[in-house]
Amino acid sequence: MFEPIVRHFRIVGALIMREMATRFGREGLGFAWVVGEPLIFCFGVLILWTVTKPAYEHGVRIAPFVMTGYMALILSRHMIGLLGGALQANLGLLYHRQIAPLHIFGARILLELGGATAAFFIVYVVLFCLKQVGLPHNYLLLYAGWFLLAWVSCGFALILTGLAMRYETFERVVGLISYILIPVSGVFFMVAWLPPGIRDIYLYVPFPHGVEMIRAGVFGEFVPTYYHPLYALAVGSVFNILGLLLIAGARDRISVE
Repeated sequence: MFEPIVRHFRIVGALIMREMATRFGREGLGFAWVVGEPLIFCFGVLILWTVTKPAYEHGVRIAPFVMTGYMALILSRHMIGLLGGALQANLGLLYHRQIAPLHIFGARILLELGGATAAFFIVYVVLFCLKQVGLPHNYLLLYAGWFLLAWVSCGFALILTGLAMRYETFERVVGLISYILIPVSGVFFMVAWLPPGIRDIYLYVPFPHGVEMIRAGVFGEFVPTYYHPLYALAVGSVFNILGLLLIAGARDRISVE
């Protein structure tokens, strides 16, 4: 009964290994770049903000603020950017009858989620050793916010991918949309800093809820945060279902010749 499920997991696992080998190579750091790439960018931004800004912003310490925001941004943007070109880079694999587009998407999603999660853990440990951050105040809230953000980002990425499969010109604006995501995702400011009227409207955007949960888990109740996890979970579910339907409807547009 579980044989088909096991087979699908084996295919996705093999595609993950192939993706890591083709993207990062087998020599030098190789697979370590899955974690190393986001680490370098995160520490670069962290050093820049530490040099150019005061130690505290609106009563929030700058190091954990940048860490939580930038790692959340990496997770979201990598999901969106790398899912969009997943099929185009792996069209040859679709010659194999056992491999479907969802296997390719699943492999990239798990690879990006695993790499970003490992990078977040390492950044946290390094900053903790440097006494720039303390231990999380609520581990469960931190984990829930991280995976909720991944769920919403994955669904949004699938929608963009489905639209790009249907409309060739749309593929060119995916990168632009990922840049627009930066100011609306709440990674470089906190919802509490917004005026109450704007705050209520802004929270209709699903992305900040996961980011705020991550920060609530790190900072604790002494830093005000605003989030509605059930709302973000529901919107993320709609995103994922709609994205899968768009991809399934555009299946006949995929050419492997």
